[in-house]
Amino acid sequence: MKPFFIKVQRTVARVPFDSFVLGAVVDELSAFVGGKVQDVRQPSDNEIYLGLYSAEAGEAMLLISSHPLFSRTHFVTRRPKNPPEPPTFCATLRSRIEGSRIAHVRQIGYDRVLEIAFDGPKGPHLLIAELMGKHSNVVLVDETGRCVSAMKWVSRAHSSRPVVPNSTYSWPPVMNETERAWTGGGPLAWIETATELKALPPFTSRLLENVPIPAKWLPVLTDDGAYPVPLEGGFARGSISVALEQYFDTAIPQLLAQTLRDNLLKSLERVLNARDAALNELKQAAELATRANQMQRYGELILAYGPAAEPGISMLDAWDYDGTEVRIRLDPALGFKDNANTYFQKARHAKDRMGLVHDQIARLSKDRDSVRDLMIRITNEPRLSNMQEMQKYARERKWIGAIVSPSKRGKDERPYEGHRIRELLGPGGLTYLYGENADANDFLTMRVAKPNDIWLHVRGSTSAHVVIATRNHPEKIQKEHLEYAAKVAVQNSPSKHAGYVPVDYTLRRHVWRPRGAPPGTALYKNEKTLHVEG
Repeated sequence: MKPFFIKVQRTVARVPFDSFVLGAVVDELSAFVGGKVQDVRQPSDNEIYLGLYSAEAGEAMLLISSHPLFSRTHFVTRRPKNPPEPPTFCATLRSRIEGSRIAHVRQIGYDRVLEIAFDGPKGPHLLIAELMGKHSNVVLVDETGRCVSAMKWVSRAHSSRPVVPNSTYSWPPVMNETERAWTGGGPLAWIETATELKALPPFTSRLLENVPIPAKWLPVLTDDGAYPVPLEGGFARGSISVALEQYFDTAIPQLLAQTLRDNLLKSLERVLNARDAALNELKQAAELATRANQMQRYGELILAYGPAAEPGISMLDAWDYDGTEVRIRLDPALGFKDNANTYFQKARHAKDRMGLVHDQIARLSKDRDSVRDLMIRITNEPRLSNMQEMQKYARERKWIGAIVSPSKRGKDERPYEGHRIRELLGPGGLTYLYGENADANDFLTMRVAKPNDIWLHVRGSTSAHVVIATRNHPEKIQKEHLEYAAKVAVQNSPSKHAGYVPVDYTLRRHVWRPRGAPPGTALYKNEKTLHVEG
C-alpha cells in the first residue's frame, strides 16, 4: 500500500509533546501491563527512568520528564547513570514500586496526564505524571490517595492545588471527567473521544481540517518534532518513542545552546560596555595627567608674577617661558603662594597617577579585545559542549559575575553608598579596591570586603586600605597580584616617593577597628610583609 502524508500549513514553529502524542505513547506502554518494575533511576532533578520487563514485550527503559520546556514521556534506548546518592524521590520509588507489577496505564481526561498503577509488596500505588510545561510534576500516590512523594513539592503559598507530603492528591483543574481515560486503541478511537470531550490539542485539530487520520499509528520524525501520524516531509519511524528520542536528542542540545548563547552574549555585552565606559574615564584621566607640566609651570609663574599682582584677583596675566602671554585662573580667597601650591599639588597628583592610569588603559584595552573576540566565537559556535567551554572560560576571566565598578553604573546610582572607593582591573583579571579617604577606607574594610579577601596597608604609616577580591579563594592569589595591590597602597600614601616601602597584608577577617577609634583606623594580625619600590 502506498503511504500517504498529511499536508498541513505549519503555523507553529515546533510540534509539541501534546496529548495526542501522549496517547500514542500510552498505546506503546500498554504492552507492559502485567510486567514488572526492575529498576528506578533519577540522574537529574527533572527526569525519572523506570526499567520495565514483560515476558511478551521484553525489557525497556521509560523516561518521564517534568522539565519545564521538555516535559514528556517515552521509551529510550540508553540507560542513564545513577548518581552516587539517589535523590529522595528516586529512593522512595525504589522502596515503594521496585519489584511491583504494572496494573494499568491510562491517559487521564485525554489531556497531558499519565497514570501508571502498580501492585506490589508495599501495596497499590499510582505514579501520576502531569506533563504540562512549566507546571509539570510527577507524584507518587498511595492507595488512600495520599501524596507519598513528588518530583516537585508545591506549597500552599504557591498554588491553589498544593502538592505537599501526606496531603490528598487532587487532579489538575482541567481534569473534569477523570473517568474518561484512554487505555489504547489507535488514533481514530483517541480522536473520537477527545473530540467528544473537547480535548483535542490545537495542532491535531488543524490536522483534521485537511485530511483524515489513519487507522493506526504511523509515527514520523520531522525537523520540527515527532508526531504519531505522517506529516509532509517527515521520515517514518518504527515507534513514537524512537521518533521522540531522536528528535529530543537533537532539539534539546540545540535549544540549550541557543539559550546559553543568548545569555552569554547579553552578559558579555554588559562587560564590553563597562570596559568602554571605564576606558573613556581613564583616557580623560590620562589627558589630565599630560597637563601636569602645564600645571607645574602655572604654579611657578604665579610665584614669579604673584607678588606684583593686585590681591583678590581671579585671573593672573603672565608671560610664559617661551614669551607667549598666558592667563592663569586664581582663587580670589587665597594668596598667591597658596594658589601656586594648589597647582603644584594638582601637578604632583597627575604625575603620580600617570603610570597607574596607562597601566589600566593597557589592561582594559586588552581585556575588552578578548571579550569581543569571545563574543564573535560564541555567535558562530553551534555546539553546546563548546559553548559550555566558552562559558567556563568567561567565568575564569571573571567576566561573568564580576564586581560592577562605579563607571559601569548609571549616574543616579550611588556605589558604595557614595563613599570614594575606586576599583581597578589588575593582574589575573582580579578586582582591586582602595579608599581615597578615611571614611572610604573604613567603609571598604568594614562593610565591603569579605572575610577571605586580602587586605593591604603601608606598614607604620597612613595609606589607602587596599582589598583584593578573592571570591572566597585566597589560596589562588599569586605574588604578582599581591605586588600590584601593594603598589596601589604605596601610590596612595605619603611614602609614594620613598625608596622601598613595607606593605603588610592579611585576610580581612584578621582586621578590626578599635572601639571608639576614628574611621579609617585599623588593627590587624597574622600579617605578612612585602617591600615595594616607591
